[in-house]
Amino acid sequence: MDGVLVLDSKLETEKSTAWWLYVAHGLSFIFTLTTLSWIPLIVNFVKRPDTAGTFVHSHHTWQIRSFVWFWIWMLVAGVLWFTVIGIPFAIVIGSVAWLWKAYRLIRGIVDLGANRAMPV
Repeated sequence: MDGVLVLDSKLETEKSTAWWLYVAHGLSFIFTLTTLSWIPLIVNFVKRPDTAGTFVHSHHTWQIRSFVWFWIWMLVAGVLWFTVIGIPFAIVIGSVAWLWKAYRLIRGIVDLGANRAMPV
């Protein structure tokens, strides 16, 4: 029976919650450039302890880190935007941060659907 994964109803509920949080982060990312992602972020922090010891725990951590690092890079881009010489760098950093965040959301949803833990 190697390779058989048994999911109980509690884990399925936690997995579903993580999926909806990916959707919420994604919608906020697309429509508000993550300015409203703090709402699902709070839920990530509240629900993460409930998933300790499961692969879903890594998904909450993945979403939290994605949010934090995206905002750090956008802050750097924002600071560079206010300097004349830094505007091109701000555009590049902001664009790369946007693509990186999109990648993390897509990869997270795909790996969650495949019952895989995220690298942390």
